[in-house]
Amino acid sequence: MKKKINILAPGRTCLFGDHQDYLGLPVIACAINKYISLEAIENEEFSFRIQMPDIEEERHIQIDQIFDAINQRDYFASSLRVLRRYGCIPSIGYNVKITGDLPVNAGVSSSSALIIAWIRFLLEAFGADQKITRMLISKIGYEAEVLEHKEPGGLMDQYSIGIGNVLFIDTREKPSYEVLQDNIQGLIVGESGVKKETINTLGNLKEKALKAIEYITLKKPNFDIKLTDLEEYNDYERYVPKELKQFFFAALKNHSITIKALEEFKKNVPDMKYIGHLMNEHHNILKDILKVTVPRIDKMVKSALDAGAYGVKIVGSGGGGSIIAIAPKDKEQEVVEAIIKAEGKAAYVVNVDPGVRVI
Repeated sequence: MKKKINILAPGRTCLFGDHQDYLGLPVIACAINKYISLEAIENEEFSFRIQMPDIEEERHIQIDQIFDAINQRDYFASSLRVLRRYGCIPSIGYNVKITGDLPVNAGVSSSSALIIAWIRFLLEAFGADQKITRMLISKIGYEAEVLEHKEPGGLMDQYSIGIGNVLFIDTREKPSYEVLQDNIQGLIVGESGVKKETINTLGNLKEKALKAIEYITLKKPNFDIKLTDLEEYNDYERYVPKELKQFFFAALKNHSITIKALEEFKKNVPDMKYIGHLMNEHHNILKDILKVTVPRIDKMVKSALDAGAYGVKIVGSGGGGSIIAIAPKDKEQEVVEAIIKAEGKAAYVVNVDPGVRVI
């Protein structure tokens, strides 16, 4: 019988730490139960025949194709190239069908979910030269999506999807993670319907934050933003040009908020009102200092808070995409309806997901 492999890869949402992972600062994120589904069955053609009916696209790849050069954002190719370095060598073809209910370009990492699903399938089909773990899947996903294409993003998306649950992710040179929770009640995603501009937004903000840090290290060679508290801002801001001060402050402030959230999530019963308060603080930095929101997002956030949400924030790179809210159980539907009335494209309650898996 021909071998069949089915993979389910969730989306993700960022709770704390937007625009932090590319600075080596930590994030708190979680996988959510919206999915990319991959179904594969062996063929006799020594090729991958990939069908993506949701977006009306097809792809045909020979299994021995090396990809000395890859087109920008060709993640099928970059994943195959990275996987070869880990000893995952395709030896037979598959017909692959990729579908899902994970919205595209909505700030919930549909691209990363696709990549992680593709990588998990290839590892299941052909193995690797080391033990296949969630950490390995996530690492390969990051290399294939970000490093191979020299994109400005961090590793939050791939690790959240590959590992699952609510995660604290230390994004330094040797990433590590801690599972904080396996569930959050009252988690609501609101889609704006405004197409986000991931690459340009990330690249611009990353460049400015890194430039601010560079000015400090010229005067203080031992400076390490990962070891710097918000209270130390006044000690260092004198070294930063006026036009870059806000980006340095935002990095320190958001780091401080993330650490406070970490401490609360570690409790047996986290205070979700306090978590919501911290989300609101984080959103205000993203809105007022980094300026990554748009009018429709602002309207959706205000309406969700007015309807009783504990906290609401924009998710991801900004310029559109989605928001995430935490609401009391008895206010969930009111918050969903309020987001829709505020011109949100869609809004729905989500659950925390355990991560990519073979099904």
